[in-house]
Amino acid sequence: MARRPRRNHAPAFKAKVALEAMKEEQTLVELSQKFDVHQNQIVKWKKELLSRAQEIFTDGKQETQVNVKDLHAKIGELTLENDFLSVALGHVQGSSAKK
Repeated sequence: MARRPRRNHAPAFKAKVALEAMKEEQTLVELSQKFDVHQNQIVKWKKELLSRAQEIFTDGKQETQVNVKDLHAKIGELTLENDFLSVALGHVQGSSAKK
């Protein structure tokens, strides 16, 4: 028997199969035949759906935590650079104006 080439399923298809498995209206064997996917794969997708379902309802604000001290340090560094460059630019413009 020849091996079937590896298939890559779209995320939408995986979600559809996992949701059908969550409903438990059909057995794994029936779902496997219906979607032409191995039973173990359906169980895996169902577990992944259950474990990652909370990600849907999390705020994006909670994902990124900002270190305020680092930001203040960076602001001070950039302010110092701007002051230095504005003085240096003033010297360059002043010398060209004297010529």
